[in-house]
Amino acid sequence: MLIDWFTVGAQVLNFIILVWLMKRFLYQPVLNAIAAREQKITAELADAADTKAKAHQQQIEYQEKNQTFDQQRADLLQQAKQEASAEAERLRAAAAEAAKQAKAKRAKALAIETQQLHAEIVQQTQQQAFEIARRVMADLADASLEQRACEVFIQRLQTMADDTLATLGSALKTTSEADPAVLRSAFELAESQREAIQSALNDKLGQSIALRYETNPELVAGIELSANGQKLAWSIADYLRALAISPPPATVEPDATEPA
Repeated sequence: MLIDWFTVGAQVLNFIILVWLMKRFLYQPVLNAIAAREQKITAELADAADTKAKAHQQQIEYQEKNQTFDQQRADLLQQAKQEASAEAERLRAAAAEAAKQAKAKRAKALAIETQQLHAEIVQQTQQQAFEIARRVMADLADASLEQRACEVFIQRLQTMADDTLATLGSALKTTSEADPAVLRSAFELAESQREAIQSALNDKLGQSIALRYETNPELVAGIELSANGQKLAWSIADYLRALAISPPPATVEPDATEPA
């Protein structure tokens, strides 16, 4: 069988043309489409990876913010607890101080009340002792207790020590009719008793001394001469105190709210 080389050449040429046509109009568009698809997929994968990275970064930031918030909340809670504890301690201290002050005030008030009651008891005791002594003196002697008190006071005036007399005399000599010395007594002095005391006083000081007479039952059958802060006195209370009828007054502690 003879080979028709023209036909073979034509078929080869046709095949080559077909291949080129297919490559040009079929394979190349398909390859381009596949490449474009691959690029799109690659871009989408890159976007997805970027989105995933951003999401991961946001998650990390969110976790950090949560940790920061938790730390701030814990710090604020701790601070609130400390402030509440400090305030509670301050209130306890204030309450304790208030209770201490109240206790001190009650103790002071009780001491003052006790001292006042003691003074009243002493005063009543002195007055009762005075009445008893007055009645005894009235029953045993013709002279009244008042008269005897005047005599004792005059005797004390006449037997004063020189330094005491000088001090009292200086104070008495500065008195005047406008500002006289004061002679207090537990009873109303009779005119004769006033004259006797005035005479003894003038003789002792060598000049006339102006006197103003007052009565004060608290002296307990006593007589007291005072002028410019100087004083000469005699009273049954002196003897009662010597017999320990009047114990020392109660001591009042200083108030806790005031400087000691």
